[in-house]
Amino acid sequence: MSDSGDGEIEGFWAVVPAGGSGTRLWPLSRAGSPKFLYDLTGTGRSLLQGTVDRLAPLSGNRLMVVTGGMHAEAAREQLPQLGQDDLVVEPSPRDSMPAVGLAAAILERRDPEAVLGSFAADHVIRDDEGFRSCVRQAVAVARTGKLVTLGIEPTHASTGFGYIQVGQALTVEGAPDARGVKAFVEKPDGVTAQHYLESGEYRWNAGMFVVRATDLLDMLARYQPVMANYLRSIAANPLRLNELWPRLTKIAIDPAIAEPAAVDGRVAVVPGSFDWDDVGDYASLASLVVESAEAPGVKVLGDSDLVVMQDATGFIAPQSGRTVVALGLDNIVVVDTEDAVLVTTQERAQDVKKIVERLKLSGREYLT
Repeated sequence: MSDSGDGEIEGFWAVVPAGGSGTRLWPLSRAGSPKFLYDLTGTGRSLLQGTVDRLAPLSGNRLMVVTGGMHAEAAREQLPQLGQDDLVVEPSPRDSMPAVGLAAAILERRDPEAVLGSFAADHVIRDDEGFRSCVRQAVAVARTGKLVTLGIEPTHASTGFGYIQVGQALTVEGAPDARGVKAFVEKPDGVTAQHYLESGEYRWNAGMFVVRATDLLDMLARYQPVMANYLRSIAANPLRLNELWPRLTKIAIDPAIAEPAAVDGRVAVVPGSFDWDDVGDYASLASLVVESAEAPGVKVLGDSDLVVMQDATGFIAPQSGRTVVALGLDNIVVVDTEDAVLVTTQERAQDVKKIVERLKLSGREYLT
C-alpha cells in the first residue's frame, strides 16, 4: 500500500466526529436524531455512511467515529464495520477539539506514526475522487510535521463560512498543490467576503484536518497543555474518561490549535475544487435536492405524491404522511413532521436556529 495511486494509504486513519444537533435543519434534525443519521440527498445512505464510504478507499478498515452516547447505538447500527474499540463515546459535547484530540490520543498509543484525517459526519461531497486526491496530498504534507487543512475554492461571497488565507507554495513530494497558511479568518461581512472572493487568496474553511496523531497532541500540549495532558491520561486509562472529560475546555479545533499554529508557520493547506456543502440550512439542503420534473421550481424531500403546489416554488419535506399544499408563494420552506411543522422562506433559513432557542426557552425542549 502507498500514498499514491488508488490504493489505501498506509497508516492513515479516518476520524469522523459525529456530533451536533443541526439546529438550522429543525425539525428534521434534532438533538436525539441529528442530520448525520439521515439520508438527506436521496442516495440511500445517511450523511454519516456517505462520509465513511468516501474515506474507505483511503483508510480501509482504519476508521474511528467519535459521537455522543445518545447516538452511539445508531452509529454502530449504520456502520457495522466499526471495530469494537473504534467507536469513541463522549460523555457530553465539548466541541471538536476534545473529540478529535481524544481520537488522536488513542491512535498515538496504537501507532506513534499514525496519520489521522478528521472529516465531519454531516458534509456532502459530490466529487469523491477529487476529494481523495486532496487527502492524499494532505497526508504527504502531514508527514513533514504540519497540521494540514483542505481549503474549498469559494464559489460565491459567502458570509456563512470562515476563510483560510493561503500563503506561499510548499515543496513536498506527492503534494504539488500544497501551500502555507497565513491565517484563519472568522465569518466575514458581505463586503469583506466579496474582497476575499475577488482576491483569489482565500479558501473556505470546511473544518477538514489531516495530521499525525503525535503532532496534533504535541501542538495541543503547546497551546492547550491541560487538555493535552487530560486526553493522554484518558487514552492511557479509559476509566478516567468520566472524571476528566468535564474538565476539558469546550473549544473548536480552529481556535484551539489551528489558528495559533498558523501564526507559528505549522499549518498548510491543500486547495480543493471539489463540490462541497456542509448542509448548514434549508437553503443549502434545497440546492442538493433534485427539482421535480412535474413542477419546475419545486424540490421535495420525501414522497412527492404528498405535495401539491400551485403557482408556488420552494422546498417541501412531507415527513408525517399528510398532504402539503402551497398556493401563490415563492421560495418557501415547509417541513412537516409528526409533532411539528416549520414554514419559512429560504432567505430566512439561517434563522431557524433562533426558533429552536425560543422553543427551549418556552419549555418545549422536548421538541428540539
